[in-house]
Amino acid sequence: MTAMPAEALPEPLDLIAVGAHPDDVEIGCGGTLSLLSSQGCRVGIVDLTDGEPTPRSSGPEERLAEAAAAARVLGVCHRENLGFPNRRLFDSFEVRVALAKVFRRWRPRVVLGIGDKTPLASPDHAQAVAITEAAVFYSRLTKWDDTFDGLPVHTVPNLLSYFLFAGIASLPHGQFPLVVDIGSHLEAKLEAVRCYRSQFPPEKARVFARVRAVAETAGLMGGCEAGELISSSRMPCTADPLRLLLGSS
Repeated sequence: MTAMPAEALPEPLDLIAVGAHPDDVEIGCGGTLSLLSSQGCRVGIVDLTDGEPTPRSSGPEERLAEAAAAARVLGVCHRENLGFPNRRLFDSFEVRVALAKVFRRWRPRVVLGIGDKTPLASPDHAQAVAITEAAVFYSRLTKWDDTFDGLPVHTVPNLLSYFLFAGIASLPHGQFPLVVDIGSHLEAKLEAVRCYRSQFPPEKARVFARVRAVAETAGLMGGCEAGELISSSRMPCTADPLRLLLGSS
């Protein structure tokens, strides 16, 4: 199969965040996405499933409409759903290829995926960890044009992780932390989560206090008003430590 010409591809995204379900990304790293969008970055979201069925939702159409509204709040310029089954999401060749095709098409510089399993919550999250890591690898493999519909090879330079714990995550072995200052974007994060009215009705309003408390605790750990914990398998490295520590000021 002939490789797809570059001019046939969309404008690249700077970052793609991957979730197992609509609302994962908003809860885990919505403030970071809002921050990056405000700085002019082109941010995308990929949901592996539509998250349905759930007790209070009328079905996939409602959940996808909520996801679209949340993306607008965060300034996301592209969101897509891969349509794999909720509650039956497993790391498989098909889902790895589907996600790798997204990476090849949109050529992100950063992929931000779920960082660890979530005990007592959906096992889909743990599957999404493996799927995202594999798709980043598949995206850069050569001599596989037929499998990827002629989409050109793309090497993702950075794979980062976000967390869905109700408290502050204990980082998996070999991961190194970074707190992103989302102080000026915490309200946007909360507004995006509120878009999921089917998931967080008034009787579950405690969720918003919990999301705020986690952000404020992460901020306390990082020395800012509110933060989100992000991790990488690479140690942070800089040639400008003062700028890293003190910011642009």
